[in-house]
Amino acid sequence: MANFYTDTPQLKYHLNHPLMKRIVELRERNYEDKDKYDYAPQDFEDAMDSYDKVLEIAGEVCGDIIAPNAEGVDVEGPSVQNGRVKYAAGTQENLDATRNAGLMGLALPRQYGGLNFSIVPYIMTADIVGRADAGFQNLWGLQDCAETLYQFADEDQKAKYLPEVTKGATMSMDLTEPDAGSDLQAVMLKATYNEEDETWYLNGVKRFITNGDSDIHLVLARSEEDSTDARGLSMFVYDKRDGGVDVRRIENKMGIKGSPTCELVYKNAKAELVGSRRMGLIKYVMSLMNGARLGVMAQSVGLCEAAYREAYDYAISRRQFGKAIIEFPAVYEMIANIRAKTDASRAMLYETARFVDMYKVLEDVSKDRKLTPEERAEMKYYSRLADAFTPLGKGMTSEYANQTTYDAVQIHGGSGFMKDYACERLYRDARITNIYEGTTQLQVVAAIRHVTTGTYLKRIKEYEEMPLTPELEALRRPLIKMTKMFEKLVEIVTEPKDPEYLDFNARRLVECAGHIVMGYLLLLSTNDNPELFRRSAEVYIHYGQNEVIKNYNFVTKFRIEDLGYYKPVLNK
Repeated sequence: MANFYTDTPQLKYHLNHPLMKRIVELRERNYEDKDKYDYAPQDFEDAMDSYDKVLEIAGEVCGDIIAPNAEGVDVEGPSVQNGRVKYAAGTQENLDATRNAGLMGLALPRQYGGLNFSIVPYIMTADIVGRADAGFQNLWGLQDCAETLYQFADEDQKAKYLPEVTKGATMSMDLTEPDAGSDLQAVMLKATYNEEDETWYLNGVKRFITNGDSDIHLVLARSEEDSTDARGLSMFVYDKRDGGVDVRRIENKMGIKGSPTCELVYKNAKAELVGSRRMGLIKYVMSLMNGARLGVMAQSVGLCEAAYREAYDYAISRRQFGKAIIEFPAVYEMIANIRAKTDASRAMLYETARFVDMYKVLEDVSKDRKLTPEERAEMKYYSRLADAFTPLGKGMTSEYANQTTYDAVQIHGGSGFMKDYACERLYRDARITNIYEGTTQLQVVAAIRHVTTGTYLKRIKEYEEMPLTPELEALRRPLIKMTKMFEKLVEIVTEPKDPEYLDFNARRLVECAGHIVMGYLLLLSTNDNPELFRRSAEVYIHYGQNEVIKNYNFVTKFRIEDLGYYKPVLNK
């Protein structure tokens, strides 16, 4: 029996980070639920034991059911029958297995039937599911939409919908339209309020909706007559049982084929307003998207882990010229880089998840009682870090998912181009990760202000001051040099106060920050567990140093007037 949790010791390492004690104690309100629910933890050790046991169940479901189904799901895919989605047989089996295993609603409070888990073990489950089948991770992971309902819906809505999620109801976020992709303020799906029956009705078309025939939809729609911008948009919740929404078609995608990406037609579909009017995009979708981006990070890490295992297993078994191909430098360099990028991506994922955990749990506590001045400062600190690390992490890890799966195919040679090998599917599945929930280019737009305002540099300096064993000081030195180069680049690019020049070099600055942060995270992990992380730290810091030098050389030799070389000739 395969278990995708117990066979990956890096997961248990990240689960037991020291900050988890603070997160769990806040999440459990000092374990006040222990007298109300027989499955609530008695103390921190009990809570961590629950996390560990559920993750072991998730690992078993992924290893024994979801992963073996992945190839069949990729071939069969979903279909549309009479306006409804019919999942592939393997997808339905996966859903049944995760429901039966109690893996729905992990992070929701116990009063709604959830397990009240922190974000870290929930995201860890997403990491494991992503390794088993990235397409199915989309279906399973969209339960995170329930967090938006928990945060912003009224008490009646929470009581109505959240228990359905914990019982296994699927969710979707219906945001994009044929003419509104990245530019969501262009959304035109119309929401009309009927005074007679005091009900909202939705009319229009949504496109590229993941799991679009879900049970519960969060819908971005235009509620304000004659508006054209973000201030005219509101968030709604739609229950499929009320009817009014049909699936026009399922997109024929390159990858993640088990996940139905739908075009939806709304015809007088009854819906309920979530929160306040006019705040749909400005407030609620931003929260929704940040959660989705953390999910894509987990999906990307899962794909990296799968790519490593496929590449390594093939390289030790495939023989050429009288020896296993892993013995050739050209191959073992690629495999070492895949492992290092996987470990670096996972370290970034869980660092980000802890930041999100901290600020969200403090925000939730503030609904029950007034925060102390120290807690308010703590919430502000972690909120800023979560805001900075989410786009940085989503951009870096999704690019690495593409790179590692590409290299896995390359290591397989001609065999990797064939559907007989899983790496071919992984390569196709990975391609979407740096596109949906905001392209890498949009992550750079979100991250660059944290470069110019010093958020990343301040955190890097905090990493720099953390204690290390003497034998690791040699690995800290290149990171210190990389940081000085990064500081110089920020000065060069911001000094002219030219927005176009800054935008042109933004990707290079954000990448430099990412390499330094991920290098430090691996170094600190090595300090705790050298046997598990040292080789990846050595490889990644060397790799990151070369990337920072490359970006440094480009920017320092580039002049503002050189921008003209790159500008399009519009009359051609």
